[in-house]
Amino acid sequence: MNNIQEKLVAEGQMLPLMEAFYTIQGEGYHSGKSAFFLRIGGCDVGCGWCDVKESWNANLHPPTEVSNMMNQILTYPTKTVVITGGEPLMWNMLPLTDILHKNGMKVHLETSGAHQLSGNFDWICLSPKKKCPPKETIISEANELKVVIYSSNDFKWAEQFANQCSSDCKLYLQPEWSKYKKMMPKIVDYVMNNPKWNISLQLHKYMNIP
Repeated sequence: MNNIQEKLVAEGQMLPLMEAFYTIQGEGYHSGKSAFFLRIGGCDVGCGWCDVKESWNANLHPPTEVSNMMNQILTYPTKTVVITGGEPLMWNMLPLTDILHKNGMKVHLETSGAHQLSGNFDWICLSPKKKCPPKETIISEANELKVVIYSSNDFKWAEQFANQCSSDCKLYLQPEWSKYKKMMPKIVDYVMNNPKWNISLQLHKYMNIP
């Protein structure tokens, strides 16, 4: 990355784009809906069970101008863009969300909340991670809380954040993919006894799509 690119990345005019693709949202409140995904490289949270570890090193992903991302999105019949990672809030999201909104897009964010919020979003999905707990300011802004359940201890972890979210925040428990068979019965039992929660499944994996 040259000096000019470094400056543009710092400003958010360029971002380390790992991949961009049009697909079906497979998780949480908007499951089953079509959306264009922008996966931004770089993550300092580092969950051991992450299924996109190749996103962690931002240097492996080329700095891409947000205008180029926008041009690619416009070739598809979508009005929803999901910004995910990695951890996208490592970067300044304002230029990207601005250009998306100017082109009539609804902009969704998937984040661990480990960094301060930047950019303007129509939907924020917060998925907190134990290694780097989310900022309090992001918890209050979340439209959706999606907690990945890897072990029985994670139910208590989930409740900790549910109690801090707004009253209209959608609450989801999602089994970690490799622990699905073990944890799913426990999640079902938990949701039946705590009906404020919903179950989220990684439907895109069942459908064999990105």
